[in-house]
Amino acid sequence: MNETIRQARQVALDILKPSQKDLEHGLELHKNSLVFESYGFSPSAAIDGDRAAEVINAGASDAEIDDMFEDMMMTRKATDPVEREEVLMAWDEAGVDCIFQNAGQEHDDPLTIMKRLARFTYAADLLRDRAPRCAAPDEIVQAWKEGKHSFYFSSNGVPLLYHWVSKPDEMRYIRLFFQLGIRMMHITYNRRNLIGDGCGEAANGGLSDFGRDVIKEMNRVGVIVDVAHSGHKTSLEAAQVSDRPMVSSHSGAHALSGHFRCKTDEILKAIAATGGYCGVCCIPRFLGGSGDISAFLDHIMYMVKLVGAESVAIGTDVGYQSSNAEAEYKKLPQRPKRREPWRSLWPGTDWEDRKWTTPQQRLSMAWTNWPLFTVGMVQRGLSDTQIQQILGLNCLRVAKANWDGRKEF
Repeated sequence: MNETIRQARQVALDILKPSQKDLEHGLELHKNSLVFESYGFSPSAAIDGDRAAEVINAGASDAEIDDMFEDMMMTRKATDPVEREEVLMAWDEAGVDCIFQNAGQEHDDPLTIMKRLARFTYAADLLRDRAPRCAAPDEIVQAWKEGKHSFYFSSNGVPLLYHWVSKPDEMRYIRLFFQLGIRMMHITYNRRNLIGDGCGEAANGGLSDFGRDVIKEMNRVGVIVDVAHSGHKTSLEAAQVSDRPMVSSHSGAHALSGHFRCKTDEILKAIAATGGYCGVCCIPRFLGGSGDISAFLDHIMYMVKLVGAESVAIGTDVGYQSSNAEAEYKKLPQRPKRREPWRSLWPGTDWEDRKWTTPQQRLSMAWTNWPLFTVGMVQRGLSDTQIQQILGLNCLRVAKANWDGRKEF
């Protein structure tokens, strides 16, 4: 455990103030449970600052530079011995067995989505002795029994061709990406697309007719429908259309924060009715309230009371970054200011003021604090069975239901 992890642990402990009995029980329960994150990021490596500076000084475009940074952070964990050691240490400290890994960029263009998938496939293949990628839910359980971490891949978009020959033709890359390892897809990402409205659209138009067909195709292929970034009406209608358990992989309870990235009671109940779950995230401005680990636990408890522990998970939407990252970034030449990227074009709200997010809030919900999430649930009075459902058994159940329900043709 390095100083960064130690500091984050202490911040969380100072907020929780668990009794020695709750602390010991929570840590032991976490250690012995299958922990399956409903949406997140495996620890990131530092970039190679010298190489990056060389590329920037050579006149690379913003697109090239962003691509290079992603590539380095996603693959150097497997190719650089120093980064590999720290990444695996952080993963061990978090006690997370499997991550529903964000392995497909925020887009619906197949080639754009494929870049992130390729990088994580490469990294997982090189890390297979410690953290393999899993094709099926049973492989996740086997990796856990062998004391390994594992990846289960998700995409932040549904791959579409924009050929408009026919509906089956337009949707055929859903199956292709399933064959490549993607097991869950966001049907929208904040903005409107041809499937439906994202959570950042004021119109709240819901699913399109084509979107309904997309959900049916995802059900058929075995891909989990994820509405984490979808609008309220889109989320509700997706739950009404889906024949398989579907999810909001990293969100929260709208009743507690009012943030548009969180789900209303009606949506939470509709998702639960499919046999799915809502994953609670660790983003302070989404959670509202104190914006720290206590607020995070408030959302879990609210959902447990509303829909039951069998419909709740944890999808942090945060990650651990190598302690070498800051030093490597300092090697880079200064770049001009850039426009806000399309995926970040959210409506302006009070919650979006970044000053509202304090270091203490972020540290209390650091990705490596997963064991203390379990301690917090013990403090709140949840049973061991309920906690184990939230920690990972719900994710495993939904993954299995979609895998077992798939139809080849």
